[in-house]
Amino acid sequence: METLYLTLSLGAAFLALTIFAFKGKSDDGKNLPPGSMGWPIVGETLEFLFGKPEIFVSKRMRSYSPEIFKTKILGEKTAVICGPNGHKFLFSNEQKYCTAFRPHSMQKMFRSYKAPAAAPPAVAQPARDEEAKVLRSLGFLKPEALVRYLGIMDSITQEQMKAYWEGKDEVKVYPLAKTLTLGLACRFFLGIDEPGRIARFVSYFDDVTVGMHSLILNFPGTTFYKATKAADALRRELKTVIPEKKAAMASGASMHNVLSHMLEATDQTGKHMPEAEIADKIMGLLTAGYSTVATAMTFFMKHVGERPDIYAKVLAEHNEIAYSKKPGEFLEWEDINKMKYSWNVMYEVMRFTPPLQGTFREALTDFTYAGYTIPKGWKVYWTVSTTNMNPEHFPNPEKFDPSRYDDLSTFPAFTFVPFGGGPRMCPGKEYARIAILTFVHNVVMRFKWEVLFPKEKITGDMMPTPEKGLPVRLMRH
Repeated sequence: METLYLTLSLGAAFLALTIFAFKGKSDDGKNLPPGSMGWPIVGETLEFLFGKPEIFVSKRMRSYSPEIFKTKILGEKTAVICGPNGHKFLFSNEQKYCTAFRPHSMQKMFRSYKAPAAAPPAVAQPARDEEAKVLRSLGFLKPEALVRYLGIMDSITQEQMKAYWEGKDEVKVYPLAKTLTLGLACRFFLGIDEPGRIARFVSYFDDVTVGMHSLILNFPGTTFYKATKAADALRRELKTVIPEKKAAMASGASMHNVLSHMLEATDQTGKHMPEAEIADKIMGLLTAGYSTVATAMTFFMKHVGERPDIYAKVLAEHNEIAYSKKPGEFLEWEDINKMKYSWNVMYEVMRFTPPLQGTFREALTDFTYAGYTIPKGWKVYWTVSTTNMNPEHFPNPEKFDPSRYDDLSTFPAFTFVPFGGGPRMCPGKEYARIAILTFVHNVVMRFKWEVLFPKEKITGDMMPTPEKGLPVRLMRH
């Protein structure tokens, strides 16, 4: 439907807009990377979004260069830097040659992030950088802070298992994983544990995450229109949480969550952060802690459900942990650190099905890579898919084999980077790890399962989604 809307819109506007398609600073005379800018205005966006980004990238690596190629996607002239050398170059030169960039669809949804009037667009920090700063400054993602949260995380996971999994013959994993991860994120970031409110959040976040990388077609029926409406609804919900939290803090209640600390924090002038900005930052944090973690959990269920041999090894690891604990005792940090084989399985899950395909950066200055010039202002796209299925780095890449990670020191540098690298390595890596492993412990200690549709279609563009929600048949031990 969205493709039809786009075609009609372009047909009406083509003559008026083509004259502006190539307006602006010329890149003539520069040794640009090989590749194609595609159609006027839309470039190669349609193939990028609707033909799956990993297929889009691999095709062009074969056609143009395994190291770099140019394209135009989401309205931006873009250089796609590929392979382990590309990973190393980007991670090692953050803020020297490139800075983070949010696609315009994200900029419009997370709208309170604006550059100061005197600052050039390239130095405007995007939502995720701002959120990472908040988390790092508050120390919420340090191991000592996560240790205190682990028992709560285990408790919430057990409650959700009892409410939505136990007593069922069949469940759809993906929606239940999203309900769980959003419940965990709401408790961690907002300090709320209200099932009704969280249920409303789920549908909003689904639309927001799909719309973060979408064409800006803002009329009913389009992905972007639904995403902006959902973002507005989320903003309204979060603005009702803030006064509730302020009232609780004023009453002297003990608060240990990100929102409370943001409300208390002041800048160098002693001013508190505006509530509208807090709402947008919290929305970004919840988005980051929601869909990617749920996707990793879902595809764990898929791959392990199809491999009884791997399931048996995971179960043996968790039985050993369970036997060492007293009845009713929650998981502790040392338990998480014993789940080495389970985390190797998750590494292989993330190699097969990356929860997020890639991210964008913006060139701060002209720079050279692999003998080609990337002009200032161009966007740079980084993606895990340029190494994950490469047989040079992963022998028999189509084989699901957790033993690959028994000795991570044998991996060539920058070939496997599921959490990015350098200064912008995912700040929530440890949070994601304990959330996923807590889920794994609780699900394998309760159930065996059978994937009902092994050939289920995986949809989505930047974030993979099982079309039917990954139905599984549950069997108690």
